[in-house]
Amino acid sequence: MNENKILIVDGMALLFRAYFAQQYSARRLADGTPTNAIYGFMQYLFDAVNQFQPTHVACCWDMGSKTFRTEMYSNYKANRPEAPEDLIPQFSLVKDIVAALGIPNIGIEGYEADDCIGTVSKQLSEMAHVYILTGDHDMLQLVTDRIHVVIMKKGRGNYAVYDLGFLKEEKGIHPFQVIEMKGLTGDTSDNYPGVKGIGEKTALKLLQEFESIDGILGNLDSLSKSIKAKIEADLDMLHLSRTLARINIEVPVACSLEECVWSVPAEAEVVFEKYRLASLLKIII
Repeated sequence: MNENKILIVDGMALLFRAYFAQQYSARRLADGTPTNAIYGFMQYLFDAVNQFQPTHVACCWDMGSKTFRTEMYSNYKANRPEAPEDLIPQFSLVKDIVAALGIPNIGIEGYEADDCIGTVSKQLSEMAHVYILTGDHDMLQLVTDRIHVVIMKKGRGNYAVYDLGFLKEEKGIHPFQVIEMKGLTGDTSDNYPGVKGIGEKTALKLLQEFESIDGILGNLDSLSKSIKAKIEADLDMLHLSRTLARINIEVPVACSLEECVWSVPAEAEVVFEKYRLASLLKIII
């Protein structure tokens, strides 16, 4: 029986969540470098390790704001504010600390962390049960019988764990329909519009009846005049939004199971002392 279980961490999602949870913390190094987000990140990581007991851990990162999606649609994520000034120096430091734990840092320019997560999850799901730790509901499109998506909820250690059954029960859709929903409704967080005037309720009803966008387009004449007119008016954006929503699971990254065996190295203690995080190791050791 295959008991391997890999936790794949959405690094930037955890780091930003940790920053805003620890925003008013005064944690700093002797030279003034802030470490509040790093501290929170490690708390979240260790909480998840204790909860899910993985045999392997990997962490995926965004590698800059320019990706193949911004080339396709220049307004993609254009509404995002700049990262807070005191978070910026923590981007590289957190990767150093993750590496000190023996966890691979995975990322590639031109692609988002989502794409790396999707690709690595697909690669490793044949050898391990995959648990993706994130706050991003877009990841629900990756759910299979071997891939679970763990959505972090409010409060430490509070998770919604999506498998195929819970996704259908909770959202009323199958994994591939997460992409179809985004094509219809757009995504305000990622700043693409979908079809103007179609919200989640209408999109869900259409998908439950026709299964996919292609199914809807093949039955336009059976739709109400209002819905048909909205779709026809935004046909190009409908197709573009669906493409932007789809996680690329074929990006040129790879991670072997051997690279991400979970075992805290003895030398990690030195690194955690250096960054004044030593107390956190008690959570995990």
